[in-house]
Amino acid sequence: MGVKQVTKSLKASGNALDSTFYQLKVLSQKDVHDELYPSFNKKIKSSGVDFIKVSALEIFQINIGKLCNQTCSHCHVDAGPDRKEENMSFETLERCLYLIKTYNFKKVDITGGAPEMNAHFKWFVEECTQFGAEVMVRCNLTIIMANKKYHDLPEFFRANNVHVISSLPSFSAMRTDAQRGDGVFEDSIAALQKLNAVGYGVEGSGLIIDLVYNPSGAYLPGDQKSMEAEFKRQLKRKFDIVFNSLFAITNLPVSRFLDYLLESNKYLDYMHELVNAFNPSTLDGLMCKNTISVSWEGFMYDCDFNQQLDLKFIGKAKHINDFDFEELLNRKIIINNHCYGCTAGAGSSCGGEIA
Repeated sequence: MGVKQVTKSLKASGNALDSTFYQLKVLSQKDVHDELYPSFNKKIKSSGVDFIKVSALEIFQINIGKLCNQTCSHCHVDAGPDRKEENMSFETLERCLYLIKTYNFKKVDITGGAPEMNAHFKWFVEECTQFGAEVMVRCNLTIIMANKKYHDLPEFFRANNVHVISSLPSFSAMRTDAQRGDGVFEDSIAALQKLNAVGYGVEGSGLIIDLVYNPSGAYLPGDQKSMEAEFKRQLKRKFDIVFNSLFAITNLPVSRFLDYLLESNKYLDYMHELVNAFNPSTLDGLMCKNTISVSWEGFMYDCDFNQQLDLKFIGKAKHINDFDFEELLNRKIIINNHCYGCTAGAGSSCGGEIA
């Protein structure tokens, strides 16, 4: 049975295109990958790796809510203005804070949605920075311009020495707006200028702002260093904007991007591209090896992508209330065919290339 037949069968059974069940079926359908490409599990074994092991517990990544002021076409979180109920509670944030302090996590990576829209966002950032944790916030930039109550975010980030990481698909308005929505590019540029004005990206300031590039279609990103140089040249020339680094991240076949691949009949072509670009040297640098990803409900996952597919940890410790450091440190990481996205070419992680 091919992907078209699987897709037709799943649609007929009443499963919505964007359902987790539907996506997992497509990603792991045995007949599909055995017939057309090897499973990721078989691929790594052919490279001499039986399973992916944890190397350390260093990064505590938290998705504090799916509420967002944008609805981006590539969003693997399926975030948007309608996700009002899926926000991390104060009690869950308190528990996260306790774990970060107790087990001395070096970095706290705060994601969304637009994480700033969580009512407890500022309190949590301040608490983390007070005991010396490095805080990274994945800011979509436009939130700074969206409403007066967010206009002080550049000053807040500066006061707490937050490492800001922001998506900007292109230095072109047309390409950016096509991926992220009308007017996003203009607001993103205005937000970057505000961040520059308080010192972000300015040499010697110590205030770091990194940009993230995702391809707009079913193809791998180009060379990260070359793209970074071009982004810096174009943004400086056109808008007098500076930033620190550019992270090139591969779109994984998950959520809205998987829907796009299936609806445009590009799923197999894209999977073949990922499989053919598999690079075993990326395996040591995978983000799942030193990161815990926590959902807004407090469940724990190996990575943000496993979180969206609801692939929870193997073992007893599935929720932060059952946190067991030794069990998590010695666990086997759950893999599936979407993992080809992190191991293709130079590899991909929340911090860009890894090989």
